[in-house]
Amino acid sequence: MDTPGSAPAEASGLVGWFRRLTGRAAASGAEVVGRLPVRDWVQVNTQPTKVMGFDQPLMWVAISLMMLGLVMVYSASIALPESPKYANYQPTHFFMRHLLSIGLALTAGAVVSQIPMAVWERWAPWLFVVALLLLMLVLVPHVGKGVNGARRWLPLGVMNFQPSELAKLAITLYAADYMVRKMDVKEHFFRAVAPMAVAVGVVGLLLLAEPDMGAFMVIAAIAMAILFLGGVNGRMFFLITAVLVGAFVLMVSLSPWRRERIFAYLDPWEEKNALGKAYQLTHSLIAFGRGEIFGEGLGSSLEKLHYLPEAHTDFLLAVIGEELGFIGVAVVICMFFWMVVRLFHIGRQAIALDRVFAGLVAQGVGVWMGGQAFINMGVNLGVLPTKGLTLPLMSYGGSAILLNCIALAICLRVDIENRQLMRGGRA
Repeated sequence: MDTPGSAPAEASGLVGWFRRLTGRAAASGAEVVGRLPVRDWVQVNTQPTKVMGFDQPLMWVAISLMMLGLVMVYSASIALPESPKYANYQPTHFFMRHLLSIGLALTAGAVVSQIPMAVWERWAPWLFVVALLLLMLVLVPHVGKGVNGARRWLPLGVMNFQPSELAKLAITLYAADYMVRKMDVKEHFFRAVAPMAVAVGVVGLLLLAEPDMGAFMVIAAIAMAILFLGGVNGRMFFLITAVLVGAFVLMVSLSPWRRERIFAYLDPWEEKNALGKAYQLTHSLIAFGRGEIFGEGLGSSLEKLHYLPEAHTDFLLAVIGEELGFIGVAVVICMFFWMVVRLFHIGRQAIALDRVFAGLVAQGVGVWMGGQAFINMGVNLGVLPTKGLTLPLMSYGGSAILLNCIALAICLRVDIENRQLMRGGRA
């Protein structure tokens, strides 16, 4: 029989103390004591928990989308060198550049996943300032690169960097940090919402000067969603929504070419529209119609043979629909839907652990991925007017793939820290 001063009695007291401190069950503590001396048990359980894994399904879904995108970019771009515009390109030009972009993006994601969320929270305002400066720099003559009448890129040799992609990540981090700082005054419109509205307005003016209305729509959606998820009063949220809708209507009504695009979208098969502003839309719909249920087969698209412009970028889903059919499109939609749901779950989990910044960032990235994918798919299917937005993780575009991977790596970091906290460690 144990004496009062024996090791088991001492362990029992320690188990009770640790149970109150960490919430662990006394039974599990007793099992550990049964296998280890009390001194070793105390030493093991007072050490911070190491990384206990991360959301591997989320990572593999993202990688699967990138790999499918790589195959479809190759299929959509292999015939481009037959066009005079790309006569000096090799058939594998876009495939190799896209493969390089994916390699850089995965490397950057692996590095970013090691950065604690506290660092991102501390540097969020400065990253937003950097994004603003780059958006200004791209408008400088002979610095920003123009393509098809739009000045959106900074040539960096390895890739043409698009500052609007960095702006999406910057606004996600900045809005989350902003809501954490304004949590006490979130019921007051001018103190909580007005400064954020000014920040989004400045970004919007710079993007519309490029012009890049599609990126502005995504950034506005991210900012609004984070304000709403952060607890901004519902009446103020609907007021902001009404103001933004009014602003978009005003922009369309004051821009003749945007107005023509809307009218063409409403009646794409009218002869003038089908040969003009609705040319991409009509050939995208033809591609989906040819694909039917099971598709024409990988590599068998006809629309990519110089009928459908930008088939490897904005209209990649149309090529997927033609070659892989309804089944292929449905798989892509389901993968994006699962990803968004998972990102929101990670965000809710972080907020439940009193990590509001991390939670809002994860949910903001979910809005980013889901919103941009929805707009791109809607454009391809004729549900929305034509906009120059790529399909996240899949379409050709180095800076888009890079920032998509960095954003998802930050979300994986949120999940890693959630798991550390739930196992009694420190984030």
